[in-house]
Amino acid sequence: MKANAKKGRDMLVDERRRYMLNQIQRDGRVLVSELSDTLGISQITIRKDLDCLEAKGLAQRTHGGALSPQGSTLLDPSIQEKEHKQTKEKLRIAKAAASLVEEGQCVLLDSGTTTTAVARELRRFSHLTVITNAVNIATEFAGTDFEVILTGGTLRKNSFSLVGPLAEDVLSEMHADILFLGVDGFDTKIGPMTPNFLESRVNRAMVNAATRVVAVCDSTKFTRRSLAQIVPPKAIHTVITDDQLGDDIGEALSAAGIEVIRV
Repeated sequence: MKANAKKGRDMLVDERRRYMLNQIQRDGRVLVSELSDTLGISQITIRKDLDCLEAKGLAQRTHGGALSPQGSTLLDPSIQEKEHKQTKEKLRIAKAAASLVEEGQCVLLDSGTTTTAVARELRRFSHLTVITNAVNIATEFAGTDFEVILTGGTLRKNSFSLVGPLAEDVLSEMHADILFLGVDGFDTKIGPMTPNFLESRVNRAMVNAATRVVAVCDSTKFTRRSLAQIVPPKAIHTVITDDQLGDDIGEALSAAGIEVIRV
């Protein structure tokens, strides 16, 4: 830490801001307190640097830090690009999600890296029925005694998910005890969102098919908006996220009637 702090003090202003921008692009967010500790620079200076990045459209300032700019959430990164981000948080979220499942239940899984982590945690059960539109998630249950149902549909290569009318029609005839929904953005006023319109329609059909809807997403997904709304906040029963979620966002979720589980 001391070596990093000395390096931070020796950085030129442009170098320091480039470092912050790289952190935002890598992790989706930065915290003022963490940057201050790492670089050995005052929080006032860090805030000024982040304000400068926001003025250039390179970051979105939030209370206590900054996020990737909203425009970037319209992009549709591949599952390979997302799987190395917030890895530890996703594992904790997955364990908490699995604890909500009971033996013999029917579980509905959306596509995504967090829901893939949930799928791996579910392998400890003996008997489950799993419905999913994600080809890679279906393969996670190879060698189990689970009944696994793929929705069918058109393959989206970025997410390994199946979308389109066939997937929607199949889901309209299904019922699940619990849905684990991965999202690319979650605005407390608008609800969970995804950058792909066809994906949003399939996700909406999943919500309609489930008794309990659980959004599984790390804290970087909040306050970010994407192209297509999935459902309004009131359709979500529970959110499982990490312990870095801001208190203001947690309060807004609770005010919307959503149970918030921080891990």
